[in-house]
Amino acid sequence: MDMSEAGRAAPAGGEDRKGRDGRSEQATVCCYCGTGCGVLASAEGGRITAVRGDPAHPANFGRLCTKGSTLHLAAAPGGRALYPELRGARATAGVTAVTAAVSTAVSTAVTTTRRRVGWDVALDTAAERFAAIIRRHGPDAVAFYISGQLLTEDYYVFNKLARALVGTNNIDSNSRLCMSSAVSGYKATLGADSVPTCYEDIALADHLLIAGANPAWAHPIVFRRIEDARRANPDFSLTVVDPRRTETAELADLHLQIAPGSDVLLYNAMLHVLLAEGLADRDFIRDHTSGFEALQAQLGSYAPGEVAAACGLPAAQIVEAARRFGRARAALSMWCQGLNQSHHGTANNAALIHLHLASGQIARPGAGPFSLTGQPNAMGGREVGALATILPGHRNIDDAADRAELARLWNIPALPAAPGLAAVQLFEALAAGRVKAVWIACTNPAQSLPDQARVRAALATAEFVVLQEAFADTETAAYADLLLPAASWGEKSGTVTNSERRVSRVRALVPPPGEARPDWAIVADFARRLATRLERDATAFDWRDEAAVFAEHASLSAGRDCDMSGLSHALLERDGPQQWPFPAGAQQGTARLFQDKRFATADGRARFAPIGFPVAHALLPEPVDARHPFVLTTGRLRDHWHGMSRTGKVAALWGHTPRAEVALNPADIAGRGLRAGELVRIANPRGELVLPLAADAGVAAGQAWIPMHWGSASLAQPGANALTSAAVDPASRQPALKQAAVAITPARLPWRAAWARLADSPAAACTLQESLRPRLAGFAYAALSLSGRERNVVLLEIAAGAAVDAEVIAGLDAAFDCRADDAQVMTFDDAARGIAKRARVAGDALVALRLAGEVQAFGWLAAAIAQAESLAPLRRWLFAPLAQPPLGLAAAERTVCNCFGVGEGRIRACLAGGAGLEGLQQELKCGTACGSCLPELRRMVAEAGSGLAAAAA
Repeated sequence: MDMSEAGRAAPAGGEDRKGRDGRSEQATVCCYCGTGCGVLASAEGGRITAVRGDPAHPANFGRLCTKGSTLHLAAAPGGRALYPELRGARATAGVTAVTAAVSTAVSTAVTTTRRRVGWDVALDTAAERFAAIIRRHGPDAVAFYISGQLLTEDYYVFNKLARALVGTNNIDSNSRLCMSSAVSGYKATLGADSVPTCYEDIALADHLLIAGANPAWAHPIVFRRIEDARRANPDFSLTVVDPRRTETAELADLHLQIAPGSDVLLYNAMLHVLLAEGLADRDFIRDHTSGFEALQAQLGSYAPGEVAAACGLPAAQIVEAARRFGRARAALSMWCQGLNQSHHGTANNAALIHLHLASGQIARPGAGPFSLTGQPNAMGGREVGALATILPGHRNIDDAADRAELARLWNIPALPAAPGLAAVQLFEALAAGRVKAVWIACTNPAQSLPDQARVRAALATAEFVVLQEAFADTETAAYADLLLPAASWGEKSGTVTNSERRVSRVRALVPPPGEARPDWAIVADFARRLATRLERDATAFDWRDEAAVFAEHASLSAGRDCDMSGLSHALLERDGPQQWPFPAGAQQGTARLFQDKRFATADGRARFAPIGFPVAHALLPEPVDARHPFVLTTGRLRDHWHGMSRTGKVAALWGHTPRAEVALNPADIAGRGLRAGELVRIANPRGELVLPLAADAGVAAGQAWIPMHWGSASLAQPGANALTSAAVDPASRQPALKQAAVAITPARLPWRAAWARLADSPAAACTLQESLRPRLAGFAYAALSLSGRERNVVLLEIAAGAAVDAEVIAGLDAAFDCRADDAQVMTFDDAARGIAKRARVAGDALVALRLAGEVQAFGWLAAAIAQAESLAPLRRWLFAPLAQPPLGLAAAERTVCNCFGVGEGRIRACLAGGAGLEGLQQELKCGTACGSCLPELRRMVAEAGSGLAAAAA
């Protein structure tokens, strides 16, 4: 069957509904975090035109966050891969070692351009190249690096391709970067990677411990449930463990602001308290666990007083946290990257789960350990076995019986026994030449992996790089020898599994643009071509449609802990989303696991796993020292996601955090003679990054915080991962992305310039950004961004040690329509002071701007473009060196409420008039839609109240 036609067929199932405005709506699922929110989407004329939360979906009951509510905007044209593209020859001169400079790696990767080819040429070329490498060097000379954003059906075909056809376990997912320590922690303690809890447990708990997660921003709809539970239950208490005082921590009854890397010490000290104060459930320990005596024997020297200094906490806080947990009727824990992204992430997970086992706070309503997933289908990938260290159906690579069973089901002689290369090791092998070719799908390792200099050098020196991707403008695209255009959200059909094990249908609403195809169809087509060249059975990859792929995947889970053999596309269409286990013959899914107190171990007992014992280990993957005195931590923002290939195209989503910054505690800023707002250089032996400095009292002294989202698509350097460590957890192989030792010094870049231009459409804004990206690395500091809500304004800010060459400026002027010889461009030049300014007008509006040598007014002038300010009051001030706008003109302000476009200035003015939270909601409507801004609104209300109290005193 022609898979290209199967992949582009009409959406499967999903009965249309009528929206509130009478438009037809299709039920699907959000493509951002692992909450798995249901979405009702409308389409017209081949475009997705509107979205809203699905009131019937049990993950969100109609709620959507700022990212989910702008999905239709992110689905607009722009930046997409449209046709297969092939590079004829790769020029690799210039990269002599994996330590080559990032700039060298980038220039090498793009020295020859790709040309458009047809699908047959593209996939035949890929099959020939892979087959030749496999014949010459063996199956482990190729690798696949895929993504938690793929649908389960996509994942399954990739996994079968790698293991059953190629014969390698070198298939790993970017889920390695976020959830593999949770996988290892669950397997070490409960016997299987099975999240035992569900979202309903939030309302049923009376104590919630959140560790290393900021759901207020990273999982906003989950956080709405937490807020609901707190309102409904006056006995509900919240403890947050986080080195930073996050928006989630601000809601906590108790915030443990621990030293980075001290998690294992903290949880073992809490366990010490549970035992010392009789808060352990001895019956549960005796009847349903093993290994407790060995752990208990080690706890004597881990009393709170013994570890408090290392944890950076008062001992009394550790005792209080333990008592809150141990005395709870039902205690639930949640965690995410803060626990996982560590060189002892598995130990962190196991130590936290031990608290549940010791207190019996598991396997009953409201109680248990609940890991939150960061991607929409990271859980589906774990079911499929799309990590180098696991097999489908939660089977184990090191178990000969599991391998033999899977080989039988796949009708092949045997599966490879050696574990494959996990993400960091995969790219190390690529750099060393042990892996010759890599196939990357739906992920951006040239932005997201640690130690970017090595990753980019590896991509530059590889024999053959295939990138299967919806977006042609990611950092990794520059390294692709073969670019295969993939369908994106709203354009393909399949399933995803969310954090609570709930499987939902994802549906296509519109056809993919250009010649893009669904991921599973691309891989199946390639697999058949490769099978022919390797003289293997090609019919194993001849599925009718994605429903048939899912049926095969589900059949492999029969009898396993993740049994979903009773699920099918047809059942999900009829009955809606379902939680596994859902074995054949089941009438409904399973909300909670292990309620019979039998765990997925050989003896049915949960384990106190030695990996979580309080053994001596280095808290950090690398120590701070006099030259690198700060511990760098990274994290997520409210309105952006991952590397911004999607959210970065929506101008409104830039309003809350308009630029990348590094945050330090105000005391560190003052103590080192720095100044908030100045450009600083963050550096260590792996790389450097220049960013503006921000003061944040929520960041502890001696620490620095940078959001993870920005890379070289928007900055002069590759973002935070130019600095992060490639150290990995020995069990999970997850990298320690949360801790790196850095120096922070003034950048001393006095010369500044900035450009702004109104784009005709979101697609035009993408095109302009794409044309500018190759130029960013030429500056010491560069920031490319968007602004506006109804209008799309492209912004570029640069800084240098001295004035930039006139030809470079002229090129940027041309890109921003600010050429001095244009009759519509007003000019101001002060050669003596090195100041040159341009302003382009169209009718009664400013539409483009360039300031060089002096840029104080750039913020409010760019805001004037975005807000379509009349030119008349602006004209006399266009070239004035004013940091604040004249009276009556709009100021640049940060957006707090994205749903209604409410800025910080309007909120503070309302608060100054005596309004509280209810007043803000009534007058400005902020906080009345998705609720993502509520944590910040509460903070602003509290700050305003403190200010009034101080004034009154």
